[in-house]
Amino acid sequence: MSLEVLGISFDAQNAAALAGFWSRVLARDLGEDATEEFASIAPSKGDGGPLLMFRRVPEGKTVKNRVHFDLKADDVQAETRRLIALGARELRSFGENNNQWVSFADPEGNEFDLVPA
Repeated sequence: MSLEVLGISFDAQNAAALAGFWSRVLARDLGEDATEEFASIAPSKGDGGPLLMFRRVPEGKTVKNRVHFDLKADDVQAETRRLIALGARELRSFGENNNQWVSFADPEGNEFDLVPA
């Protein structure tokens, strides 16, 4: 028996809005049936990544994520500017020399990191 990751689910206050943010960040298509209750982002044809699903929940985020995305970019500074323009909030920078990364929060406070490619 083998397992395969079907998808990753996010709790959200507004599923369509949060999925819209992540679809722009990852350059993936937002599902046409996106609502405040449920939205999804299909994997792009080339990356083989999992389906991302967003479900509305009544409670807001209150503590640090236990799991988060690590995204890589050729130009971390340019990507930092793009992410902020899309609605991310820069939290802090870490590291020295060639081992540097930047932590962000999405519009609902979910943390993610950006690392050099």
